[in-house]
Parts: sequence; structure tokens; C-alpha cells
Amino acid sequence: MRRTSFSISWGSPQCALRFLLVFGLSPLVVQCVDNDSVLRFVNPLIGSTNGGNVFAGATRPYGLAKAVADVDGQNTGGFSTDGSNIVGFSTVHDSGTGGNPSLGNFPLFPQLCPDDLVDNCNFRIGDRATPYVADSVVASPGHFAVELQSGIKASMTSSEHAALFSFEFPSGDTEVHPLVLLDLTDLWKSRQNATVSVDAETARMKGNGTFLPSFGAGSYVMHYCVDFFGGSVFDNGVWVNNRGGTEPKDIYVTRGFNLFYLEAGGWARFTGLANNTLTARVGISFISADQACQSAETEIPNPLQDFDKLVQEAEDEWEEKLSPISVNAGSGVSDALLTSFWSGIYRTMISPQNYTGENPKWDSGIPYFDSFYCIWDAFRVQHPLLTIVDPKAQVQMVNSLLDIYQHEGWLPDCHMSLCNGWTQGGSNADVVLVDAYVKNLTGIDWELALKAIIQDAEVEPLEWAFHGRGGVQSWRALDYIPYLDFDPIGFGTNSRSISRTLEYAYNDYCLATLAQGLSQTSVYEKYVARSANWRNLWKAEQTSAIRGRDTGFTGFFQPKYLNGTWGFQDPIDCSALASFCSLTSNPSETFEASVWQYQFIVPHSLSSLIELMGGEQRFLDRLDFFHTSGLADISNEPVFSTVYLYHYAGRPGLSTKRLHTYIPASFNASNGGLPGNDDSGSMGAFVAFGMLGLFPISGQDVYLISAPFFEAINITSPVTGKTAQIKTVGFDASYQNIFIQNVTVNGKPWTKSWIGHALFTEGWTLEVVLGSQESSWGSKVEDRPPSWGESTKVAGFM
Repeated sequence: MRRTSFSISWGSPQCALRFLLVFGLSPLVVQCVDNDSVLRFVNPLIGSTNGGNVFAGATRPYGLAKAVADVDGQNTGGFSTDGSNIVGFSTVHDSGTGGNPSLGNFPLFPQLCPDDLVDNCNFRIGDRATPYVADSVVASPGHFAVELQSGIKASMTSSEHAALFSFEFPSGDTEVHPLVLLDLTDLWKSRQNATVSVDAETARMKGNGTFLPSFGAGSYVMHYCVDFFGGSVFDNGVWVNNRGGTEPKDIYVTRGFNLFYLEAGGWARFTGLANNTLTARVGISFISADQACQSAETEIPNPLQDFDKLVQEAEDEWEEKLSPISVNAGSGVSDALLTSFWSGIYRTMISPQNYTGENPKWDSGIPYFDSFYCIWDAFRVQHPLLTIVDPKAQVQMVNSLLDIYQHEGWLPDCHMSLCNGWTQGGSNADVVLVDAYVKNLTGIDWELALKAIIQDAEVEPLEWAFHGRGGVQSWRALDYIPYLDFDPIGFGTNSRSISRTLEYAYNDYCLATLAQGLSQTSVYEKYVARSANWRNLWKAEQTSAIRGRDTGFTGFFQPKYLNGTWGFQDPIDCSALASFCSLTSNPSETFEASVWQYQFIVPHSLSSLIELMGGEQRFLDRLDFFHTSGLADISNEPVFSTVYLYHYAGRPGLSTKRLHTYIPASFNASNGGLPGNDDSGSMGAFVAFGMLGLFPISGQDVYLISAPFFEAINITSPVTGKTAQIKTVGFDASYQNIFIQNVTVNGKPWTKSWIGHALFTEGWTLEVVLGSQESSWGSKVEDRPPSWGESTKVAGFM
């Protein structure tokens, strides 16, 4: 791909700024992505404020190295456009997570110390915090740049295991020697101990640190290697708290005393900088500092010349990853919608991260992925999207989950920084595996997958807080998870009895699906029967009121004690109309959401749920009330599917209508354009599927069909090379024609409101005719999405 260089002002929104550290050239050169590249529609800053917590910096697809500026405000993903202060520039991050900030280990920070005295330097995080120039921020795939109000300009890019930082210092007093410090910390200040060794001659900094995962158990050790280029070393040493010295050159620090977090690290000053610019190359490894150095030297052999080359390589990799999809947006479709679409897909490939060769615990000789953060969020739409656009990576991720099972004994529900993360609900890696199976991904040991999932269903681990399931004994004996369960076998947060019952039921349905596919009939029959356990917490006479006013709906899930008597949780608790429920601070019987929200989470048996709710019209009324009363929180992944559940009651047009109330109102191309945590790209995948006109029911070979946001989309399968075409007739960019009138597949009438994965692997042509009024398409019982237990005559409840 060719790029053209121009000279324009710092911070132009059209172009990515890159420092080309070539002697004799201005250090500030602007290079623009080609106008015909989809990368012009990728804005990494979407979700960089308002709680999106996205990683906005420079990364390769699934790369370990992720370089960005770190702030002291909304810093879960490192950087935020919330106007807070920059406190460092670090090389590793997660993206879109909630809770504690993740990674951000060993940040660098450049400064000019008053009177050129080391004692006048600002070493501690609070002291060195510096505002940035708001309109200087530039983010594009593979590149990030920002200017501090101190006048220092920073630009960065990355390879797979290393990052390259350029720090341009203001021209002025040549007697002042620019200083760069390295801080032995992370974003969460979780460091338990750490080391730094500074080479007196070269200022190379090497060491490691022990840190805590931001949402999990245990600890991890990360190693680093930093080299500097572009000038001569003036002096260097280590610092502790607010003082630095030239001796010693090595330091080992512990956490500190009680609440007094010990701040320490290394520093170096430089002289004779060409173009006032210092380049820092940072290698990262989970194995050793020597491996961090080796990766950096191999991947970035010529730091003063490699910056632009690295950005080009990153752009090429991102182009290749996005290349299966092409869009004919249609006349009048805004660039903002295209930016939301392409940026959403981009963010699904930031994490999980490829840690191949960086796992100190084992090496199975296959690609190893980590940062599954968390599968409870990602199984619904992120992994299904990767199955379509990057099935090779999805296979590698599935095999990584099985690799973790073989070496740690369990499939994870969450796994970051080589540590087990907390389980939020069910054993939802089960769903990821089965989704790959029903969509015919190859190169996976399905017998091993079945064995792993059966273990989740039948064997309770001692600590089910971070893998497996809890309450397995009660699950088998009572067919539900009891409120205040007696569970002496294993230990975890004794909560979420409603949401765990619902999720375990679907986990068992997925297990049954895999068993049936592998011709294990008795296993199928056992678990498909258990998948109906969700019904045992349905309390038919339960009502719900909001501020004392009856909602008019009867029948909700409720907690149940061991002895079979009912407990109580107000159906609106844990919603936006009540108080937020946290796993770690105030757990309830539903995880992070209300009974109102979880009542719709029965993806395998919606026909039975419709019956329990009083039939189709009452089900539709309940859906409408949920989405219009303030109870629906679209920032939480379980709500995603509820947007499309109108399909199951024969009203697919209402699903599209509901979707348009969220896009672009809650999902748009602004910096605050996500309603909540992106959760490793889950919000982005929801947007992408919505605009494609499809929605996956993960664990089933089912995509619900809705009206696309574009006139035509082509998706070429990276596996088969065949191209699926999604076309519209009657498309209008004002989105008045959002109701499907009829559908053809390969030129033949298609009356079903759903379609399977063969659309992509076989390269079918799906053509939808749109109109301004709802039609009868997809309304017949036989044309609705599959629902186990369909012997129930749903039509009788209309």
C-alpha cells in the first residue's frame, strides 16, 4: 500500500503523524493513509472516554506489545480523552475491560528538569503528571501520538513484542539534558516486587516485576528491556520516591509498607540529541529480560530508521485482517456509520492476545493466546464475528482454551496475564467451543473438547471462583442452583444463583449439541434434559413494581432455597433503576444485571419462555417495556440478544426497529461513542453485526436476519475463498425502509427469519427487499429461529 507525505499541522484529524528520525529531515513528518483504504474509517479513539476503556494506542492484530500514553483518569485501557494528565508511556495493555486498570507495566516518562538538576526532576506519579494538548492526539492503526503541555511530543508504534517511542523535546537551552525515567509500576499499582539494572555506558535498562492480574487470582512476572538511541548518555542511575542518584545502578524494590506504595525505577539523561529527539525501544517478555532484549533487537533492528516501516507493517497487517469484508455503503450513508462499523471490527482483533513463545508455564508447540478478558462478555458476539472474518485465529484461540484445560485442568472463563480470572457466570468457554463446532471450524480435537466440557458440568473444582462451576452437587440433585447453597465441595462467591442457573442450563445445552454431533446419544439425552433446569426458578405469580407502581407483568425468575421454598430478589434490583450489583462488592442473585434482564436469557428455548410469559403478545409487550422503561442496559452484553428476540415471536421487523434506537444513539463514532466497557471488542462486534443485518446466537448455527445498514456487503471466507453477498433492494440512507418485505437466497425465496453459517462458507447471496412498513415475512411458526422443546404450540398463545 502506498502512502503520500505532506506537511500539515500537528494534530490533523485526517492524517497520522509520524516522527521520522532520519538525520537531515525535519522530525515532524505527516503521512496519510490512502483514501481508498478502509483504515481511514478506523478510529481507535472511539470509546476512549465515557467508560469505553478501549486501548487507543499502537498495536498489531492480537499483538502482545500495545504502546500508548497512560493517564491518571479513566486509565483502564491506558489512555483516555477525558482530559486527565499523562503519567507515562507503556508497552502492554488490555482493551475495553472493566474493574481495575490492567497492565501498563514499566512506563517511561520524559521530562526536562529545572536547572538541569536531577534533584529537581519529578519522579513520582503524582508529581510528574502532565496535561496533554487535547487537539494533538492522533491515533490510527499501528500509531499513536500526543503532545504534552510541557512541549514534549511523543509518537509511538509497535512490533509483536516490542514498542518504539520517539520523544521530541522543545528546542531551547542546550545545557539542559533531557531525562527519561522508567517506573517499576503498572496502572493498578499492583507491583509486589521489581528490579531494574541500568547500564552505565549505554543506559540500557533491564529487569522484571511481579504484579497482580486486574480481575483474577495469583500473580505474574513480566520482564523488560529498554534501549535508547539518537544521542549520547550524559548520566544515569536509579530513583526512589522523589529522589534519584547516579549510584547505585541496580535496585530491588518490594511493595512498600502498608498503604505507602513505594515508587522507584531507573533514569537516564542524554546529550547531543539529533533534532532534539530521543528514541526508546522497549522489549517485553513473560520469559526473561534477555528474551525481551532479543525480541526487540530482532523485530526493531534499526530503531532510528524503523519507525515508519513498523507503522507500514502494522497498517498492512490490519488491512489484511479487515480484507474479507467490503462494503458498498449506498448513497447518503454517513462516514460516521462506516467509522463505527470498521472501528468495531478492528477492536475485536486487539484482544485476546497472541502470547506464543511467551508462556513460561508450558510450551505445547502450538500458538498460545491469553487475555481472554472475559469469555462471559466475549462469547456472545466477539468470537462469532472472528469465526466469520478470521477463522484461523479463532481456531487458535479455541485450541489455546483446550491447551489451558490440558495444563491447568480446567477451561477458563477469564484468563489474563497468564492468570485465572474470576468466573462471572457459567462455564462459557463451553459455548465458544461448541459455537466453533456447529460452524465447522477444523483443526480442533472435538473429543477433547467434549471431555473438557463434561468436566465443567460434572466435577466441581476446589476454587470455582475462577474456573469450572460451583454448586454441582445441588445442580445434579435439585436441578437448580439454590439461594444460600450448602456447598462444602468447592468455594466461590455464594451468589448469582439465578444467573448461574440460567447459564448452566445453556452450557448443558451446548454440551448436548456437541455430544449429539459426536454420536454420543446417551450423553446428549442427559444434558439436553438438564438444559431445561432454568424453568425451576420461574415463579409464575411473581410481580414487579417500579417506585410502587405495578409494571403489569407477572412471572419472573426468583431465587429458591435448598428446601424448595422461594427467596426474593426485587426484579428491578441491579438495574439502572436501582443499584449496580458487583461480584466483588455487593453480589446478588443475578450478575451485574437485573431479573428483568436475565428473564430473556434462555437462548435455546425461547418458545417455552414465550409460553411462560403468557404468549407472543405479552412477550412482545414485556420486551417493549424492558427497552423503554430504563431497565435495559445496552452496555451489558446479556442485553444484546434481547434487541433481536422479537424474531422468536414472529415479528423480526421489530428487532430492526429496536436496533435503530441504539445505533447510533448509544453506539457512534465519537470519543464517548460506546455505552460502556468495550470488553475486548464485544461492543464493537455488536455494532458490526447490527450493520451487517445479522445477529449470531452463539452455540447454535443461527444468525437472525435483520435489515442491513448498508446497501451491499461482501464477505469472503478466509477458509473456502467463497464470497457471501448481502444485498438490499429499496435501501435508503434515511432508514425509513427498515422492514424486510421478503428475502431470497441464491435467487430462491427464503421465508425463514434466520440463516446458518453456510451463508459464509458456501458464499451464498442473501438479498433482502426493504420497505417502510412491517410485513408478514418471518412471522410463521415454522419460519422462526429454532427453539428446543418446540413441540409446544407457540401459535396458540398469540
